[in-house]
Amino acid sequence: MNSAARPSARRITAFLGTATLVLAAAGCGGTGSGSAGGEVTSITALDYYTDATEHAQWGERLTACGKAAGVTVEHRSVPGASLVPQVLRQASSRTLPDLLMLDNPDLQQIAQTGALTPLDRYGIDAGGYTEGIRSAGTYQGKVYGLAPTVSTVALYYNKDMLAEAGVAVPKTWDELKTAAARLTRPGHYGMAVDANATFEGTWQFLPFLWSNGGDETRLDTPQAAQALQLWVDLVKSGSMSKSVLNWTQADVHDQFVAGKTAMMVNGPWRMSAMNKTKDLNWGVAPLPVRRPDQTLVTPLGGEVWTVPRNSSEARQRKAARVLACLNDSKNMLALAEQYHTVPSRSSVAARYAEQVPSMAAFVKSVEGARARTGRLGVRWPQAATGIYTAVQAALTGEQTPEEALRHAQRTATGS
Repeated sequence: MNSAARPSARRITAFLGTATLVLAAAGCGGTGSGSAGGEVTSITALDYYTDATEHAQWGERLTACGKAAGVTVEHRSVPGASLVPQVLRQASSRTLPDLLMLDNPDLQQIAQTGALTPLDRYGIDAGGYTEGIRSAGTYQGKVYGLAPTVSTVALYYNKDMLAEAGVAVPKTWDELKTAAARLTRPGHYGMAVDANATFEGTWQFLPFLWSNGGDETRLDTPQAAQALQLWVDLVKSGSMSKSVLNWTQADVHDQFVAGKTAMMVNGPWRMSAMNKTKDLNWGVAPLPVRRPDQTLVTPLGGEVWTVPRNSSEARQRKAARVLACLNDSKNMLALAEQYHTVPSRSSVAARYAEQVPSMAAFVKSVEGARARTGRLGVRWPQAATGIYTAVQAALTGEQTPEEALRHAQRTATGS
């Protein structure tokens, strides 16, 4: 929300890969090694962890889970933008890998082709997850993918700046506008978001839309207009830079660590860099809602692991065992600690929040998080495009929020 951006938001930002890790379509089929007697001794796995360090880290984890399943895992990675097109080509040529990682919004598109196998076939436990997390790996009522960890967004704030201005951490939109105004001074802004013309911009707007009762199935509603008006008001008042129209989540983070903004919307994957920033005294809280009685609803980020369909049931069973291992409680916790993400099973996440207090706001937000494809399935990209286009039009003053969202609704429906 790649989530480089972390889980789910990872693919929302451009993901650059290294040429040495690019996987040729013919080289990762489901016809890997077996013994002379037909025993499966190796399987293939494909993901988009092209960063050298991450690729090595995931390789170690896959190797360990493969060993537990009695197979060697041949691990390959491709750049994020190339993964889905390659998977679609491999699906048509029946050369899919045995184990496939997908950004959760992409699962619907791949499952629709019939390329994936439902995980209940292998007795994989899909219990202990919230409905939002489980739905991220579900297509037409069947679970096809599970995410070891997930992520979402929350409100980061500079503790020193808020203390100096005598401002409390905002819990409502009115408090947010008041706090942002008091924290704004020449060259410094009270609030920052990513409002660029990509799915990443949509990802950041969704908590405001959804928590106010807005819905991607119908964008031209008063609830949606109120959410967009909030961002417009922040820009018009000078509390938020108009440059947010072009900022990525990485840019927003840079503004925050440089002391150029007192508050920002961002994900937990930013913590590692912030912890290394000298004299940065930061905190994190759930995002504000319009009214105190409203429930915060944020978008769910995270990659799901799937078992593609191939001609070997034995290979699929081995891949399923590796998938189950990646999603056991021990690996969930280890991955969460390594990447500043949230364990997907609620009981593990609760323990994690106690161990790592800075993650508590994200753990709480994930409890009510929603998969972006939960309502529209494969039609989600059209709505996402309509949303970020509306945000751009409203923040530039080209259209009112109401006008922009009427246009967004037409984009979402293709009419």
